[in-house]
Amino acid sequence: MQQPKNNIKIIAEKKNARVILPNMLTLIGVCIGLTSIRFAMDGKYEFAIIAIIFAAVIDGLDGRIARLIKGTSKVGKELDSLTDMISFGVAPAFIMFFWKLNTLERFGWLLCLVYVICVALRLARFNVNSNQETSWRDNFFEGVPSPAGGILVLTPLIISLSGFDYININYDLVVPIFFIITSFLLISKFPTYSFKKIVIPRKTTIFLLFSIIVFFVLLLIYTLDVIAISALIYLILLPVSFMHYQKLKKRNEHRNSKLEDDDLEDIL
Repeated sequence: MQQPKNNIKIIAEKKNARVILPNMLTLIGVCIGLTSIRFAMDGKYEFAIIAIIFAAVIDGLDGRIARLIKGTSKVGKELDSLTDMISFGVAPAFIMFFWKLNTLERFGWLLCLVYVICVALRLARFNVNSNQETSWRDNFFEGVPSPAGGILVLTPLIISLSGFDYININYDLVVPIFFIITSFLLISKFPTYSFKKIVIPRKTTIFLLFSIIVFFVLLLIYTLDVIAISALIYLILLPVSFMHYQKLKKRNEHRNSKLEDDDLEDIL
């Protein structure tokens, strides 16, 4: 009777060991997000932006690593939401307040508060909806995800520091507009691509790997320029994702109605 208990203990220890790695990555993301605020306080906005990008990369990796090594846990899920709140809610708001919104005084602080609240609501809704059954809707997020929202509100700052700074932009007007639109997109039900279930044909895998390598090389050389272009491309993809979602929705509704008609014919 002693052997089964030992086996259960060994399995539990292995499970705990697998949980440590993704949770460690998540905690590193928290540290990086908080450090970006320190960079912004010192006026080092380039480093603050790069820190947020690193936090976004870690946020994309920790969940995938947890699923890959079967190290998912309820604690990790809650910890991930807390990290997103700090790295993509509080940190971008403080960065933009130190850079531009402080000139708007109380209205600027109000925009920061509204944005952070919207990030919190977005994360709460995501945690509630994540337990639903799988469907074609899994290819889309309901609203803009918090990492994308954090980068979107930083876009005016990124453009001002990049090679596109020659463009004459009224940042006193553009920054509040970005905050308001991003806050709305976070809590809206606007469908956006999740990029989680992309199926890549085996023949094109080599081209995908080459494209990823080229992207990261360009990111290392022209960091802020590539981030600015990526953010603008994401903005362009928003209406594309909406139209794609509507097309799939109509197709599935038509398919379901056809199945219902077939069932009625069988009954009759």
